[in-house]
Amino acid sequence: MSSKIDQQLFSAHEHALEHEPCPNCDGELHLRHGKHGPFLGCSEYPGCDYIRPLHQNDGHVIKPLGVACPSCQNELVLRQGRYGMFIGCSHYPECNHIESLDEPEDDKAPQYACPDCGKGHLIERKTRFGKLFYACECYPKCKFAVNLPPVKGRCEECGFPLLVEKKLASGIKIQCADRRCHHIQS
Repeated sequence: MSSKIDQQLFSAHEHALEHEPCPNCDGELHLRHGKHGPFLGCSEYPGCDYIRPLHQNDGHVIKPLGVACPSCQNELVLRQGRYGMFIGCSHYPECNHIESLDEPEDDKAPQYACPDCGKGHLIERKTRFGKLFYACECYPKCKFAVNLPPVKGRCEECGFPLLVEKKLASGIKIQCADRRCHHIQS
């Protein structure tokens, strides 16, 4: 069985790999891979630190929603950002109004006071990968966060005013939320 490979199939691909010049210096842009995905980087790095992402992750508009923005009365749009989809004002950056797509499941969810600042409450949030965590609503002023569901109570060992629920193979245990203690309650 003899087969010949048609070289014309690769000509479009070779053309796509042609290097373009760096807009900041005389170098060429090369395909690089980073933790946020592929990007084009200058061949003269570290002398020139020009980079350009290959995909949009900057809050670009997916579709208009036909609903007025509560802040400025312009139209709200669905946007794709680094941490997923969200609703934002079409007149960004003049108007910074944003809304989450996730609506609260239950308004009567228990409120846990932030043990760090004492001003805010812990709210459920998601990482860009969809994993749940609980953080103070006063972020960025208060950076307190826990990865496990909070439980009301005080640590027997250190007196920290918050506990968390930890699931183990032996069952659910209640543990101190303080990173320095992690005492399992009896």
